[in-house]
Amino acid sequence: MAFSLRPRRRAEVPAEVLSRVDLLPKERLLAAAESRDPASWVLVGTARLYAVPHLGDVLARPWHLIVAGTWDHDNFTLTVTWVDGFRPQQWVFRDATSLLAAFRERVQASVVLTEVVPLTNRRQARVVIRKNLADGSLHDQTILGRGVRMADPEVAAAVGAARLRVREQVGL
Repeated sequence: MAFSLRPRRRAEVPAEVLSRVDLLPKERLLAAAESRDPASWVLVGTARLYAVPHLGDVLARPWHLIVAGTWDHDNFTLTVTWVDGFRPQQWVFRDATSLLAAFRERVQASVVLTEVVPLTNRRQARVVIRKNLADGSLHDQTILGRGVRMADPEVAAAVGAARLRVREQVGL
């Protein structure tokens, strides 16, 4: 039996919500779900993640800036953390099945190459090449594990060497 994780149907997003979303040229919406807390619509575009609150500014962030999306099934909560230090976002849903599948696919589509950098005392960092899904440009990112500081000379040397390796592998 074959099945697809691609959502079959996007939730019906109200016209007033769609009118507040500034899609990039050639961008399409893949999935959407209404969040209970905060009250908003979360939309998965081909190039960006959008959150449209009932009141306030629209969040529009590119997929390559997401470090992780964590799903708490018990509370139906999606938490998103960002590589650039932007404050984590959290949404509580009633049903987000199609949104979660599309979210995962878009984050994975932005990852080109990852190198785990092992450090002493079971610490680690990751150097990742990510693709901006809007324009195809490649960017390197360094993600430090818990308790890891770039000011540590060992960390700086190991991460610097890994960064050079991954950049060379993709022609940057």
